[in-house]
Amino acid sequence: MRIPGPEEIRALHEKYAPTVEAFTLVHTHCEIVWSVAEQLLAAPRLGHLDGELVRAGCLLHDIGVYRLYGDDGRLDHANYIRHGLLGHEILEQEGFPETLRRFCSHHTGVGVTRQDVLDQGLPLPPADYLAETEEERLVMYADKFHSKSRPAAFLSPDEYAAHVRRFGEDKVTAFRALRTEFGDPVLTLPAGYVDGASVHP
Repeated sequence: MRIPGPEEIRALHEKYAPTVEAFTLVHTHCEIVWSVAEQLLAAPRLGHLDGELVRAGCLLHDIGVYRLYGDDGRLDHANYIRHGLLGHEILEQEGFPETLRRFCSHHTGVGVTRQDVLDQGLPLPPADYLAETEEERLVMYADKFHSKSRPAAFLSPDEYAAHVRRFGEDKVTAFRALRTEFGDPVLTLPAGYVDGASVHP
């Protein structure tokens, strides 16, 4: 399987971003998520994971967010849960394999189950949207520590655990399992970032 590199993925973001602001917000977040995952990958016990695949997954996982921007430039927060499926559709249209498309549709929260969709009336086809491979789980996990709504800030593992508790104790348990599997990252912005945005053009 051919895995796209950072420049090819950046070009995809530029293609689908409706505005420069949207590109900066989403692409920067994806790069920061990769910086978290890259740090965790340095642990010897994770050396068997496919780092190139994890990087692509991190950089692509939120590309569907662009399809939630309206003509007025505002984000459709009510349908935000759909961004994963929208990203899956974008990558399918671009000819990427299912292995890459799943990073979009299977990274939300600590996994969305068919029961979650039905119980919460989520605007998704009823199905399990769960990270299955170690690479999928690492991308999903790394994504939890940086919020696009607070571009310059991280969520600590304890802050995320408190946040996810409102969705049920099973989600807290799932997050705890991810912490055990991958460890806690040291949360610092990568070099070249100021207030959550890249200083590079």
